[in-house]
Amino acid sequence: MILKQYYLGCLAHASYMLGDEASATAIIVDPQRDIQQYVADAEKFGLRIRHVFLTHFHADFIAGHLELRDRCNASIYLGSRAQAQYAFIAMKNGDTLDFPGLRLQVLETPGHTIESISILAFDLQKDSANPYAVLTGDTLFIGDVGRPDLRASLGWTANDLGAHLFDSLHNQLLPLRDETLVYPAHGAGSLCGKQLSSDTVSSLGDQRRLNYALQPMTKVEFIRLVTADQPDAPAYFTYDAILNTRERTTLEKNLAQALRPINLDEALRFKNENAQILDIRDAAEYAKGHLVGSLNIGLGGQYATWAGTVLNREQPIVIIAEPGREQEAALRLGRIGFDHVKGYLQGGMAALAARPDLVTLTERVSAPMMAEELASAHPPVLLDIRTPREWAAKHIEGSVNIPLNHLQERIAEIPRDRHIAVHCAGGYRSSIAASILFREGITDLIELAGGLAAWDAAQLPVVSQ
Repeated sequence: MILKQYYLGCLAHASYMLGDEASATAIIVDPQRDIQQYVADAEKFGLRIRHVFLTHFHADFIAGHLELRDRCNASIYLGSRAQAQYAFIAMKNGDTLDFPGLRLQVLETPGHTIESISILAFDLQKDSANPYAVLTGDTLFIGDVGRPDLRASLGWTANDLGAHLFDSLHNQLLPLRDETLVYPAHGAGSLCGKQLSSDTVSSLGDQRRLNYALQPMTKVEFIRLVTADQPDAPAYFTYDAILNTRERTTLEKNLAQALRPINLDEALRFKNENAQILDIRDAAEYAKGHLVGSLNIGLGGQYATWAGTVLNREQPIVIIAEPGREQEAALRLGRIGFDHVKGYLQGGMAALAARPDLVTLTERVSAPMMAEELASAHPPVLLDIRTPREWAAKHIEGSVNIPLNHLQERIAEIPRDRHIAVHCAGGYRSSIAASILFREGITDLIELAGGLAAWDAAQLPVVSQ
């Protein structure tokens, strides 16, 4: 038996290859949309990818099941309660796929979603009676369990799914032996739970002891616990969950459109037709000079999550990047189903060298300079765009907290007759915020370089709620 985990850090997403050498068969579980690594490894191991499982309809990324179907002629497997436009094999509780050295057995584990499944993997050469591992999807994480509140817009209440989740954990997963290895679909940084571990594998025994959601409690207590204090889910989550149920074009076809070089005149024409100009450079480079009206979401941070939060799915996108980074920018948008990229500005910012009238900058100031501004006779409005939890833990006195993921809907709260100062924790999110404010015509603004980390480093005062 072969079991290989693939971990995609930018989405905190784990996918898996299970292989049976005797039958030269590979099974891919919860694949990312760019599938080349699975194809390459299957060839290296002498396997053919014949089957692909989705443990559920993922909300935070577009899975690569259709890409594997079209490239490898793989059959798609979903839980028995799933409904989808494409052909799939419905797997009910206890159903198996059997190979000479490997058996996969499906456990229906609704809770995070109603169609969720977990997959037991038996290494038949070592122990045919007990599973070696369980691939738990988003039902059980290392240190957490899947949040049950993401399907509210699709007709399921958090309490209903929370009750299902309790039953799935206690009736399906916790009866497994302590030695069983737990391989989830996400790790720390994912918004599919609230306190996922940075570990990507654990034993069920360790989770039984250490996972807060698996401690003895009533179902009512469990539901109350797992529905409380969940982070805001980005707006694109429902879009992705639905798109994962649909027939759609493949990533390869969409990248062929997205990776089209366009000249400045065409980029400006798109901009005038309400396209979104996405500048993916580092915040410091963006601040030095950028196209008026562009949005900055740097590739160096949680690019896909913030792109899915800030960008409009109905408006075309044109990318501005350092030459050579356009493909990564378009690929990572494609991973979350943002397939409406019309091309990238050929030459990047160099294309604007002869048009200084189209370029503006963001004034970034050091922490001591910001402190001087705040102590002046006419201080700026200090806008803290971190989460409410971050703000409550520590903030600069007098700051106004409007989280970045709500900034566009609350833009009317920003005064237009005052100087504005904006900051976040380290400078990544504040650059996104500054670009949104500039696009909305709020240009009398400065940004704290380095964010609250720089403020702390300068030993300047903070308060907590």
